[in-house]
Amino acid sequence: MKINDLDFSNNPLFLAPMAGVTDVGFRAIASSFGADATVTEMLSARAMAHNPQKTKFLTLTTEEEKIKIAQIFGHEESFMQEAIKSSLLEKFDMFDINMGCPAPKIVKNGEGSALMDNLPLASKIISACKQVSDKPLSVKFRKGKSSENYVEFGRMCQESGADFVTFHARTVEQGYSGRADLDAIASLKAKLSIPVIGNGDVVDRQSYEKMLQTGVDGVMIGRGATGKPWLFAELKNREMKIDKFSVVEKHISLLREHFEEDWLKLYIRKHFLWYASDFPMSANVRLKLATCQDIDECLNVLKQVFNAQIQNF
Repeated sequence: MKINDLDFSNNPLFLAPMAGVTDVGFRAIASSFGADATVTEMLSARAMAHNPQKTKFLTLTTEEEKIKIAQIFGHEESFMQEAIKSSLLEKFDMFDINMGCPAPKIVKNGEGSALMDNLPLASKIISACKQVSDKPLSVKFRKGKSSENYVEFGRMCQESGADFVTFHARTVEQGYSGRADLDAIASLKAKLSIPVIGNGDVVDRQSYEKMLQTGVDGVMIGRGATGKPWLFAELKNREMKIDKFSVVEKHISLLREHFEEDWLKLYIRKHFLWYASDFPMSANVRLKLATCQDIDECLNVLKQVFNAQIQNF
């Protein structure tokens, strides 16, 4: 898949934007394992205008990231245009507009998936963003909010200038429950002339192959990569020896370059639990990781958990 000067390779793999998850360290690690493109956490266009320093931490990148995508959200054309023109986003290769987030606090402001019920405004936002940048622009959306209008919405994105779309085949009401509708992905792909990236439930080789059968031009992976960023290497059939503890150490090291320890020890807890999710742990060990007060101490706990698994293999 090639968009303008960006060559995503054949059947590219994308790391999905996940709020509070896809930090600069995680994106770098996913890239090192084969993610062809990575997307930032959601960036509020209005927040970028009023508090750019807070947003700055979400726009950190590394040289390991191949194609860097900044995802922005908002419902005001002027703020969306200013966000795309912001110096904070100059280093990104392209932009993505979030029109699928189901979070109530986002929807109630008329943003994210709320825009699926307002096609005229959604179209104006896409067109406005295209007017201020020559970089590629994509749109991420769901099956629908009040109704399953994903085909109509996809066509609107195409007509408004989107270079490709990413389709998470769940309704807003579903959130992240149930199963992604692969038939809906295939249907959308058949009806659009621009590339379609499929998103939803890809966690292993079997689910990946099922997604490819829809005819999509690429696959976006979110929750399937949490605690398992080497999934990208597995899907690309790369023969690699994975040292899981080294991956965790690298994640911590990358984050320590940018964030204070007091903040980091709270943030990293969920990642610790994800990295250890496939290993048997006592309730005490799980509690230790979930209430981490000392990162190095918790790293030692993780090392013991991983080593015990190797010894029992």
